[in-house]
This record gives sequence, C-alpha cells and structure tokens, in this order.
Amino acid sequence: MGKLNKTLAYFQDGSRPAHGLPPSAYRSKAFWKKERKTVLFRNWVCVAAAHELKFPGDVVPVALAEQPLILVRNRQNEIAAFHNVCRHRCMTLVEKPQNVGKLIRCPYHAWAYDLDGRLKASPHFGGTDTHEANGFDKSQNGLVPVRTRVWQDWVFVNLSGDAPDFEDYAASLIARLEGIDFCKLTHIGTLDFGVIDTNWKLIMENFIEPYHVQVVHSSTTDQPLKDHYTIVDGNCLGSAVDLAEESGTSGSLGVSSRYLTLYPNFILGRYFPDQMGVYLNIPIGPNQMMQKRYLYTTEGQNLSEDEVDSLKNLWWDVHKEDHEMVERMWRGRASEFAADGGVLSPVWEDSVRAFQEMIVADVTKSKGA
Repeated sequence: MGKLNKTLAYFQDGSRPAHGLPPSAYRSKAFWKKERKTVLFRNWVCVAAAHELKFPGDVVPVALAEQPLILVRNRQNEIAAFHNVCRHRCMTLVEKPQNVGKLIRCPYHAWAYDLDGRLKASPHFGGTDTHEANGFDKSQNGLVPVRTRVWQDWVFVNLSGDAPDFEDYAASLIARLEGIDFCKLTHIGTLDFGVIDTNWKLIMENFIEPYHVQVVHSSTTDQPLKDHYTIVDGNCLGSAVDLAEESGTSGSLGVSSRYLTLYPNFILGRYFPDQMGVYLNIPIGPNQMMQKRYLYTTEGQNLSEDEVDSLKNLWWDVHKEDHEMVERMWRGRASEFAADGGVLSPVWEDSVRAFQEMIVADVTKSKGA
C-alpha cells in the first residue's frame, strides 16, 4: 500500500488546485489488482440487462473483477448469479449465452446443477455406476451463489455480499428518476461496442462531466454548456441540462436531459420526454473494457423501424466520439507530463472529482474499516 499511497500524493494534496488521479490509477496492474478487490467487490455493480434472459433456463456468462460468473433465469422466473465454476474440477460451465433447459451440465464429466444451483448429478463419482462417495455431500457442493439484485431491467451483483441493501445504496439515483412509469419502459434496441482500449474509469468520468459536450459532440448534440449543471448526490454523480427550447432532430440531440451514474459503473441517460439509455460498462483490466448501450422508450410509445434505426445511428455516433476521446486520454497518461493527473475544472468537473474520491476511498480502505 505504501507505493499505492505515494502514487496518490498529487490527488490528495489539498494545498494545490484540484488534480485528477495519477496515471497509475488508469494504467498499472497493481492499481487494477487493488481496485478489483475493493471497488468491484464491495459495491453493487451492473453486469447485464434482465431482458437478455427472457425464458427459464436462459443462462448468460459474465465476468467481473476477473471472476467468471453466470446469470440464470430459474423456473420461478427469477434471475440469480453464481460463480461460473463446476465444483468438481473448477471448470467454467458456460461459455456463451444459451438456454440450458432444466440443468446446467459441465462438459467435462457431466456434473449437473439445477437452475437454483443445486447439484443434481455427479456421474460415476464413486466408481462405475456409483454416483456417491463416502464423505461426499451433494447438498454442500452446489454452485456458489452471488448476491444479486434485479432493479427494473438491470442486473446488479455484489461479490463481497456485504454492500448495503440496494434500495439504500441507490436511493439518490432512484429519487432523481421520479415521474418515470417503469411499467411502460420498453427496450427498443442494443448497441454492442465490444472491447474499448481504455480504462473503465475514463468512460465514467467522461459521462459525468458536461464540459466536453459542446466540443466533442458539436455535430450530434445541441445542448449549450451554459444550460448544464453538475450533480453530486451520494452514490449518484453526473450532470443535467434544462433547455427552454428543445430542438432535437433524428440526427442531433437537443432535449432536456439527465446524465446520471450509480457508483461505480452504472450509467443512465434520461432524455425528456420519453427516452432513456443505459450503458453496460464492464472493466476487463487496466487498459480495456467492454460496453453496450440499451435503448428504451419510457412512455409506451411505438416507434417505427426507421425511427429506431435513426436513434441507433445517432447514439452510435455519439459513443464513437466519446470512445476516441477516452482512448486518447488513456494513451496520454503514458506521458511523464501526466504525472500530476491533470487539472480539474472546479465548475464542470466537481462530479469527476467526487467519483475519483470514491475510488480512492475504496482502494485505500481496509476491509471492515
């Protein structure tokens, strides 16, 4: 921890203008190792959308903090998460989304688990046609569960199992979504961006601050900087824009909006009066992440295929504009001149500062402290 604390010196020095996190927080394997054991283990982390598991028996493999997991929709139509590891020889059970029927079978020795994770078969474990063994208790060898909470259409997991109740953890975000009838929330499309060559925190920081919008998104949005403001509210960080005159077209975003996050990785964009976008941001390591965007309508309206395609094209362009920026920010942090973490705007990037302070608090806090 001594070396890690030293790398945070610029960030924690209150005698100078606010600086960002040092490059090691985005590039070093040591910081990533600490981060995945703290930030990604202790908190509620979004890993999927519930609509990706439509039917009982649907299974989706995901990875979080280098832990292979599976999400399973059971016979009671509930979604649960388990470690994606057979209890026999520790092989991953599922490699791609699929419907497994009633049982999750290991392809190595055909051990089988039901959709609630109970071990149902251990063929020939005690010898030919002998499926039991002395001292072996099937009830103690089911899949290892992971604490799971499905909130609206989004699946969150807490690897450590000791985060606060989700409704308490997410209270500040939930309060800012007042007025949405989630019964009318309709998924209309998904954009899968695959792997992005950057650190996941740079994606989060980019979304939280409005400072870049008028420059990076000048051709895809019509939201003047002067109409924006930042949000720092517990675990909810972000920004918003209120427009007196809304002028959005199929090729540009010009509506009042809320750009909200739930620490550490959940992003929700609300676009008045009737649209929403949710980002799935999965960290892979210090230099890569995966991203999807789920598109929704919020008032039960029916959009034509052309209208949906237009929205997809708009948001694809907006994301690709951001991806170029965050990939270049990651590369820039290889410079010796990035050692002080850069300077943060006290007006437009206080939400970024708050996010970084939460990261520092997590990685420097001992368990139980």
